[in-house]
Amino acid sequence: MYTDVQWIQLFDKLAEDDFVVIDDFLSDEQFRLIMNFFKKAEKNNHLKKAGIGPSGEFQIKSSVRGDFIYWLDEKRDTELSIFFEIVDDLIANLKRICYLSLSGSKFHIAKYPKGSHYDRHLDQFNERSNRQITVLIYLNENWKKGDGGELVIYKDNEEILVEPIAKRLLLFKSDVIEHEVLKTNVTRYSLTGWLLRQPQSVGYLF
Repeated sequence: MYTDVQWIQLFDKLAEDDFVVIDDFLSDEQFRLIMNFFKKAEKNNHLKKAGIGPSGEFQIKSSVRGDFIYWLDEKRDTELSIFFEIVDDLIANLKRICYLSLSGSKFHIAKYPKGSHYDRHLDQFNERSNRQITVLIYLNENWKKGDGGELVIYKDNEEILVEPIAKRLLLFKSDVIEHEVLKTNVTRYSLTGWLLRQPQSVGYLF
């Protein structure tokens, strides 16, 4: 999908800035496939209220986080095989180019109903720190200013606004970038996950 030069440019920016945004990361075909799966999961009531904290301390707090999610499984969700191929390609190139010690990934689809948000947070738990790279793919067709649901990145006393435009990819370092999802004024869709590290971490990103 990408040439070596493009991958290197992408990862260089991730290494330098701790995040990178790539527009039109998905093809039209890939986008439609993912959205068809999303709509089917939504119709079948597969999405459940998201919570916060690791399994032993899991809590549902709508005042903090308002999305509904469905965890993906590569063996079960075969309709998304094209997406899992994209993830495998991303992981393979991070390993090959950046020498990152990645052991796998974990993804879910997320729906933010109108009026919901997610407070400022870090994608890392104190007692479990295996999330290395956060991956966000936005799925909001015809998103326009005023629709809300932007993601705010907090970095070096700056607030960087990322609009949740369809087919846009956002990568950032899970243990570095604090972020939040602003209140959305329309239903907001995304595909969210993490690339997971093995016990030891290596590579120029860290």
